[in-house]
Amino acid sequence: MKPISEFNRNVVTLMTGTTVAQAIPIAISPILTRIYSPENFGVFTVFMAIVGILAPIANARYEVAIMLPERDDDAINIFALGLLITSALTIFLFIGIFFSQELIVTQVSNDIGPWLYLIPISVFFIGIFNVLSYFNIRKRYYKDMASAKIFKATAMAVIQVSMGFLKQGVSGLISGQIISQTIANFRLVKNLFEDKEILSRITKERMWGQAKKHKNFPKFSLWAALLNSLSIHLSNVLISLFFSVSTLGFYSLVYRVLGTPSALIGGSIGQVFYQQATVEKGETGGIIEVYKKTLKKLIVVGIPVYGLFYFIIEDLFAIVFGNDWRIAGSYARIVMPLFFFRFIFVSVSTTFTIFNRMDLELFLKALLLIGVVTILILSKGQHFERYLYYFMYYSSLVYLGSLLISYRIVKARK
Repeated sequence: MKPISEFNRNVVTLMTGTTVAQAIPIAISPILTRIYSPENFGVFTVFMAIVGILAPIANARYEVAIMLPERDDDAINIFALGLLITSALTIFLFIGIFFSQELIVTQVSNDIGPWLYLIPISVFFIGIFNVLSYFNIRKRYYKDMASAKIFKATAMAVIQVSMGFLKQGVSGLISGQIISQTIANFRLVKNLFEDKEILSRITKERMWGQAKKHKNFPKFSLWAALLNSLSIHLSNVLISLFFSVSTLGFYSLVYRVLGTPSALIGGSIGQVFYQQATVEKGETGGIIEVYKKTLKKLIVVGIPVYGLFYFIIEDLFAIVFGNDWRIAGSYARIVMPLFFFRFIFVSVSTTFTIFNRMDLELFLKALLLIGVVTILILSKGQHFERYLYYFMYYSSLVYLGSLLISYRIVKARK
């Protein structure tokens, strides 16, 4: 196993890039909340909810398997397989939208109609980013990963602010997301060509062989990822239907702010954890050491961050984003415990993948989705705050239970 100092260096490298990348949208949020309305944010959130449901399954989860083979020849064929699946899904989405556009608008939101054909494009670029990210992590190009995140955040900020001042409404928010994703992909794709012969090793036979070898990813992990994305993003669509687009706009800011520590710190720790845990499992058969050290880091960071936020979040929202957004601060205080448990678990959730327990992960995701949707349906017609309390209690218990189960798996394989 590599020394923990290398783990820390890799985390710091990714976290530095992620820090800057996350700081940029947070820094411009006070501008965005003054040049875009809650309704604009609500429509954009519905758009991103649909993209967010589809993006995690864009590669049928084969992107995660890029880390597993010992030989780069096998990894590049998994890369190509994931890219092929993304392309096929994109074509399928275009066809589906063409034949069911009116139905989607009727069932989801009239406001999303003009932007439907941009959904497959966004999913396609995110799918490319998925496979490029795991390939770069496999090759330990952590600096390039960090810079890609910075380029993406910078481009998004410039486009969204510029188009906001030009009064372009929702189109400014959506354009910033798609164009910035494209820029991030260009930053990562160059590393594919470091080995000039690696692309020539891609063959249909090898791709098919890797597809069969790692069939548990589309068989279990894909559905787990879909259920997870549904539990997060389907609720946004339903909030816009059961409450209002403005309510969703306020709540979307809560996710942007409270999700920052998870994306900023937890995401970087989680990516390095996956790489180091894979190595440790290959050498010792278990991952108990890196798991415990990672968990300690997450708890030490998470408690003070979310603890401090809990006491100041409502006033902070009013001061930073404008008094009109104070209600979003009250929403944030309610769901704070949920984001803490989510921050801890998501960073080590690849434990299920490492030990090939995607079936168990699937069950837990299904439990989360069913509970969240049921709570939303039962909360229809009630105050939004009441829904948030029910949602927070249930989801926190599921994440805490999932964390305990992952620990038992690790402890049993030490």
